[in-house]
Amino acid sequence: MTKRNAIILAAGQGSRMKSKLYKVLHPVAGKPMVEHVVEQVELAGTDRVVTIVGFGAEKVKEYLGNRSEYALQEEQLGTGHAVLQAASLLKDQEGVTLVICGDTPLLTSETLKDLFDYHQEKGAKATILTAFAEDPTGYGRVIRDELGIVEKIVEQKDATHEEARVQEINTGTYCFDNKMLFDALTKVGNKNSQGEYYLPDVIEIMKDNNQIVAAYRMKNFDEALGVNDRIALAEANRTMRERINYNHMKNGVTLIDPKGTYIDSDVQIGSDTIVEAGVILKGKTIIGEDCFIGAHSEINNCQIGDRVRVVSSNLEDSKMANDSNIGPYSHLRPNSTIGERVHLGNFVEVKNAVIDEDSKVGHLTYVGDADLGKNINVGCGTIFVNYDGKNKHRATVGDNVFIGCNANLVAPVLVEKNTYIAAGSTITSDVPEGSLAIARARQENKADYFKKLPH
Repeated sequence: MTKRNAIILAAGQGSRMKSKLYKVLHPVAGKPMVEHVVEQVELAGTDRVVTIVGFGAEKVKEYLGNRSEYALQEEQLGTGHAVLQAASLLKDQEGVTLVICGDTPLLTSETLKDLFDYHQEKGAKATILTAFAEDPTGYGRVIRDELGIVEKIVEQKDATHEEARVQEINTGTYCFDNKMLFDALTKVGNKNSQGEYYLPDVIEIMKDNNQIVAAYRMKNFDEALGVNDRIALAEANRTMRERINYNHMKNGVTLIDPKGTYIDSDVQIGSDTIVEAGVILKGKTIIGEDCFIGAHSEINNCQIGDRVRVVSSNLEDSKMANDSNIGPYSHLRPNSTIGERVHLGNFVEVKNAVIDEDSKVGHLTYVGDADLGKNINVGCGTIFVNYDGKNKHRATVGDNVFIGCNANLVAPVLVEKNTYIAAGSTITSDVPEGSLAIARARQENKADYFKKLPH
């Protein structure tokens, strides 16, 4: 099988983004644009990936790691010059090379596979990925002769009136015979208004040498979007989220309001789960089957079991086991593990804690840096006091403990199993198994006190 390479152009600063963040690192549906591109290139079956980096090179390498090799474009002298930076890695290789921009996050592996296949079926030395645009303004036009053979690519500023009416546009993605690509790049000049070396000039050079140049028109114009400013970034996010939501619904997830639901690309959701409007699902969140995710909940990098209810709550970097529930208006902070059938009511905050199965934390409670056993009742207003002003400390509560309302458990402390804590108590010492802990001032009633006050 012919070896397939990919060159990803990711060296541009992206001045139109008006941002301190390197352009290809701006996120679309939860991850950087360039990561979307690399993912789809990998899925298309490439054997080798080279990313051309420039501004922000170290940040790009940090994100992509060993998924790619890298070549540095120190001066930004055009797309042709950028591709040429990969010569030391690829120029002597046999095979086909895909050239794709790092700011085209909507291109799919299916389209890239089709482009590879079409290129090889036609025996072409270069194949342009094209699309039909209702409004082609701003795009280079693909000019064909009466037989449909590609003659050239014309930039809008150079197009005649007749050429400007052409609606087939160049997407900036190509397949090339690898050796011919690098040979042609050595012949590209920079006699243009920008003084840059343009990759599309390779097409004309190959045509002049009687090589076959083909054009594959993809089915969906939306994939052609290149992100150069915040407006295009918003459009890319909208299109990507529509695609993501569509796929979840096809797989058996109910989205009450797809347009008002925001799901990142790596999120997984089981069938028969219902997601209400305004929900945000981020990162690598995994949600099981038959769950209910209520309106305006936000879940980030969490693992949610089956039949879990999340009502208007915020969850991050935590786990909820089967048949548990939370909310409304509660918060799981990082490193919280909620066991099976656990109930967390309204205005409950849990941080770096484990709550085992069948326990209940009704409302208005903070559980931080604690290990709670099974079948525990935590009364309203309870606080796990975990911070002494300098260090965090941990509390442990055994099985079958009843904690009355408005209790304070001052860590480090151990409350053994089968115990009771009286309402209003501040617990500073360990509580032995089977006992009742009372830690509050004895009530004293002053008779006739009302009569002593001036009226």
